[in-house]
Amino acid sequence: MTTVIDKFDKKKIATLPRALFEGRIITILTESEAEKAVDFLMQQPILGFDTETRPCFRKGQTNAVALLQVSTHDTCFLFRLNRIGLPACIIKLLEDCSITKVGLSLQDDLRGLNHRCEFTPGTFIELQKEVHDIGIEDMSLQKIYANIFGQKIAKNQQLSNWEADVLTEAQQRYAATDAWACIRIHEEIQHLKRTGDYTLIKSPIIPVEVKVAETAK
Repeated sequence: MTTVIDKFDKKKIATLPRALFEGRIITILTESEAEKAVDFLMQQPILGFDTETRPCFRKGQTNAVALLQVSTHDTCFLFRLNRIGLPACIIKLLEDCSITKVGLSLQDDLRGLNHRCEFTPGTFIELQKEVHDIGIEDMSLQKIYANIFGQKIAKNQQLSNWEADVLTEAQQRYAATDAWACIRIHEEIQHLKRTGDYTLIKSPIIPVEVKVAETAK
């Protein structure tokens, strides 16, 4: 039986073995490459979905979404939107209602993509809602994955330059892992909901006076 915790202790994540996507990664640099990738993706039953944006370090500055990651169980495509924009083939995939696309904090991702080009989102599943259905209150991919699988998704590439001329191997693996992990979480949550084969542990509630005392220290 699987044991899940309503709120996973972030301090424990560093002690866990690392989770890493080990499948095929294909970087998309042209619209013709994007069309071929979308043709392949449109034949899949489920897709993991995520985006990356170059971080801003000045107040009021914003950057456009630079990377769209779309993964199957064993292949992840990295669409470099800072090079190709949001062509019609990708919009077709985003608007498709027949393929399940799974992601986390989808509202932010879809809003960012809409700033590049307006579209009407098709079928998407929000993982934050799914995990909440079995009592998990965590909102971050890292905590949710650690909670369910006992593995760590490293976030050391999160604030790297996603508009670099060439993405490093570490950046590619990081980006692919985030998209692929969404599929794994979705499928495991569906299994747990279907079988009921899990136990939810509630985190101990720390009294207010204790919290105040710790803050004072």
